[in-house]
Amino acid sequence: QVQLVESGGGLVQAGGSLRLSCAASGRTFGMYAMGWFRQAPGKEREFVAAISRIGGNTLYADSVKGRFTISRDNAKSTMYLQMNSLKPEDTAVYYCAADRTIVVHTTTTEYDYWGQGTQVTVSS
Repeated sequence: QVQLVESGGGLVQAGGSLRLSCAASGRTFGMYAMGWFRQAPGKEREFVAAISRIGGNTLYADSVKGRFTISRDNAKSTMYLQMNSLKPEDTAVYYCAADRTIVVHTTTTEYDYWGQGTQVTVSS
């Protein structure tokens, strides 16, 4: 089992940047593929980005491609999401999630563990 804690959210103006972190408990972080999802008020949780166990494979939602970068540091049991050129439509609660399988997934049902989320608000 792994526990996940997100941090780094906040209020930023459009065009600005934020870096989210997801810290994992335990020493098995490298055994999980990891993902970032987000949920805006009144909307379903949606995929943002995912990364394989050792970081060699990444996937991005079309809406964030070229603006967001997912990365991980297995030695620190931490995953990151660098968000640049933020837009008001990026406003949401951002969640990190862990998946015990090898394949990098984009659907919420494939992930086994979730953090509590961190709020990102982008003002226009």
